[in-house]
Amino acid sequence: MSFEEQVLAQQSLPKHVAIIMDGNGRWAQQQGKPRVWGHKNGVESVRESVRFCHKLGIQSLTLFAFSSENWRRPEEEVSTLMELFIFVLSNEVKKLHKNNVKLKVVGDKTQFSSKLQQKIKDAEALTATNTGLTLNIAANYGGQWDIVQAAQQAAQQVADGVMSVQDINESSFSQFMNLSDQPQLDLLIRTGGDYRISNFLLWQAAYAELYFTEVLWPDFNEDVFSEAVATFVSRERRFGCTGGQIKALMQQES
Repeated sequence: MSFEEQVLAQQSLPKHVAIIMDGNGRWAQQQGKPRVWGHKNGVESVRESVRFCHKLGIQSLTLFAFSSENWRRPEEEVSTLMELFIFVLSNEVKKLHKNNVKLKVVGDKTQFSSKLQQKIKDAEALTATNTGLTLNIAANYGGQWDIVQAAQQAAQQVADGVMSVQDINESSFSQFMNLSDQPQLDLLIRTGGDYRISNFLLWQAAYAELYFTEVLWPDFNEDVFSEAVATFVSRERRFGCTGGQIKALMQQES
């Protein structure tokens, strides 16, 4: 497919949405509760986001649950997050499976407890053949880590004689990145009011539309998600072309 055809093939609705779920702790503190209370209440926003993506026919949803930097948080909060992760995997996976959702956990899982690693393996295995929405949970994930592990894989391929240095380009390198088996990231949403992407999907977000909202994650619902998608639809995605080139291509297609 030519570059022009790739541009024309872009649908008005996003195929792949990623969300930085920020603001759980502040939401809890506003209500006089400990920070972990916000994380627990944020689970319902995850459920609602999954339902919304299923309804809209979005193919992939990637949620930033725990970054590689989050280990620096207070020990009690990290411990609660790990317990919550196990709880959600134990109690939500059957529902996801029933609704044809494929679950995938991306990130460096080696630092998790053996119990959590087994829960992840079991959940992924149960939903592996599902053909509906793919729900990616980014846990102990960092965009820089993702690029480094891809570089290590590419270097190993060169060392093994499978490919040469000259074979490495944007296309071949991207195959070593997480989420390479899924649609290109279209829309990246961050809740909580901060305007940065915090080492999340650095490679994948190269041409994604960015949407920032003041809404804290536990208050994120279908209305807020709809607003983000409506903003995405209203934007002109040029992929390096001019607006005039895009319009001309569209006219040729019609």
